[in-house]
Amino acid sequence: MNSLFGNWASTLRKSLLLLALSILLPILGISNSVMAAERIYASYSPLEIAFPVSILENYAKTGAINDELSKYQQYLPAPQLQELRRVLLQPVKVSPAVVSQFLYTAQGEFLLRRLAKLIKTPWNQAESGLQTLRSALILATAEPGGLTLLNLLRKYPTSSIHLDLVHSLGIAAELENLISETSRAIALVIKQSNIEADTIPSANVSSLPDLQTEGQFTMDKYHLKFFDSTRDRLLFTDIYVPHVQSPAPVIVISHGLGLDSSNFRYLATHLASHGFTVVVPNHPGSDAKQLQLLLNGSASEVAAPEEFQDRPMDVKYILDQLEESSQSDSRFQNRLNLQQVGVFGQSFGGYTALALAGAEINFQQLKQDCQPESLQDTWNMSLLLQCRALELSAKQSGKELNLRDERVKAAIAVNPMTSSIFGKLGLSQIKTPVMLVGSSEDTVAPALYEQILPFSWFANAHKYLVILVGATHFSTIGNSNPESTQVALPAEMVGDATQARRYINVLSLPFFQSYVAGRLQSSSYLNAAYAKSISSKSLGLSIVQSLSTKELAAVLSDNINATNSARKKSPDIIVRFGFWILDIGVSLLQVTIFL
Repeated sequence: MNSLFGNWASTLRKSLLLLALSILLPILGISNSVMAAERIYASYSPLEIAFPVSILENYAKTGAINDELSKYQQYLPAPQLQELRRVLLQPVKVSPAVVSQFLYTAQGEFLLRRLAKLIKTPWNQAESGLQTLRSALILATAEPGGLTLLNLLRKYPTSSIHLDLVHSLGIAAELENLISETSRAIALVIKQSNIEADTIPSANVSSLPDLQTEGQFTMDKYHLKFFDSTRDRLLFTDIYVPHVQSPAPVIVISHGLGLDSSNFRYLATHLASHGFTVVVPNHPGSDAKQLQLLLNGSASEVAAPEEFQDRPMDVKYILDQLEESSQSDSRFQNRLNLQQVGVFGQSFGGYTALALAGAEINFQQLKQDCQPESLQDTWNMSLLLQCRALELSAKQSGKELNLRDERVKAAIAVNPMTSSIFGKLGLSQIKTPVMLVGSSEDTVAPALYEQILPFSWFANAHKYLVILVGATHFSTIGNSNPESTQVALPAEMVGDATQARRYINVLSLPFFQSYVAGRLQSSSYLNAAYAKSISSKSLGLSIVQSLSTKELAAVLSDNINATNSARKKSPDIIVRFGFWILDIGVSLLQVTIFL
């Protein structure tokens, strides 16, 4: 299981020292001076290790370990030194404008506050320190070579940098525990999937037709515009209508935060070619346009709390309008079966799909999980967004918030956030068939807490947990329109997108055929044996239909014990952990922008 979370761990290590110094150095002051930091002090209780910055610069440029640097090899052996060189030279591709706007969001401040604790400062003015951090990042990203560690060391006039490894080690233990728990949970899913696969004769799988190919139906694509005057929502919507003899069941695709309807046209065209009408709305307030407004300073948040209510209501409104259109619009007459609807969603869209399927917002769980003392210790980035829904509670004035749509007969949620927004109580309300898809390398909505454990809370009979082994939060997101202003994601944050999207096509089709179109024979594809037969080496695929909370309990270790164990490690491990944990910053900066 060492390869699981490989992409995440690699990303953390690559950018580790970079953000530590990019964000933490400026705490000690900002100036246009050409002076640079001369020495770094890493302290652990009475132990303090000091090394000059000049040896890092020389090593980054030449790769040579001189006599001075060789003294520190006991703390940073060859593999760590090689990784450190990559960190010193690797630029972060992010513009000053993006950094400027992001660091004023709730997620940006969260990142700054957590990382600011890793450096010892001569004053305790937290707010002043945060402003200094923001300014430093913006200035650093404007450097000709981009945001690199060496650029930062050249730019900032701090004579010394003091890193608190005691606090760094505590955070390192938290992350190590999260990665370890998730790896064990995914290993359990794979084991259970293999057990389930062994109960299905191979002949039952090998004779199944290939679902990766395009279907037989041609289609019409329309760009519609709906306006919900009661909510002041303009809903641009794509609809794909196949040429079939009878009214076609309808599948709604809900995009994630910062995306739009074009990102899942690969799935829309695949489903439509097999006889489904596919409706893909753009959710204003949480789409690509909203993200651009945030980044250019015209908006102050990635999504308003009302989006938790408005997104499902967007879908309800569009379905209502299509029901009317199917009676009067010749393009849709006798072509849509709007009583047989399925919903597919990714990330925030995954939340939307589950809400429409019957999951209820759990305000009690949110109040418990969104306390400041809980949030300050979390590395679950999706929780920061989930907690925004608490603001809806006051507006409800005790009224029940029912977002379920009776027309929805089944739902697929890919990388959804679920743990607090729904919790066990909220998810147990779903009675329709549901499929949860998690990614082993998801650093935004960690698979263990947002998909694997929540899967065990479902009380409905037809449920499926799919794990994409090696995929990230972004692997299933398709390409946007050429004219789109969406920010491009680095390749390492996406992973094997081609294979991930192929899996989404192949699994979504039989799921919706079985539970929306009523073709029960298609359920032959929805099992561990079929998943095993199409799983690739580049991106593994596992499916389970049964996984209990009790079975998962064995892999959920005690955070306190993990932290205490890490703190007992020897000083050389402490130093390496110090370097490693400082790397988390750029990773979170990049990831939370695309939450």
